[in-house]
Amino acid sequence: MVTLDYTILVQMANFILLIFILNVLLYKPILSIIGKRKSQMEESDSEVKRLSQTVEQKLAEYENKVRLAKLEAMEQRNAIVKEGTDRAKGIIDAVRNEIPAMMEQFNAKMGKEVDAARAILRSQSQKISLDIAEKVLGRSIQ
Repeated sequence: MVTLDYTILVQMANFILLIFILNVLLYKPILSIIGKRKSQMEESDSEVKRLSQTVEQKLAEYENKVRLAKLEAMEQRNAIVKEGTDRAKGIIDAVRNEIPAMMEQFNAKMGKEVDAARAILRSQSQKISLDIAEKVLGRSIQ
């Protein structure tokens, strides 16, 4: 029985020695590599998060700048439209102010033309009435 116990002790010692050797040669290096990869992954994750935050911040800044540019463009457009409206109103007011003078000139010109037409018609009507009277009476009237 002693030999049996001795072989069991030797096998147990071999097993413990094998576990120690495997621990040193296999498990610790693998755990070390796994730990390094885990730390690299965590660093990569933190870098990705940092870059994502930077991208979001830049995007927010860009959107803010675009919004401000649109507002400024709208303000400029409104100012230009207002200036155009004011100029158009000024031109319309100037024309409205000129209309009475133009109407007065037109009425004066029309009055002169009407007087000239009346004078022409008066002279021609007298001549026509003399011609008619001469034809009706059959003799010359003068």
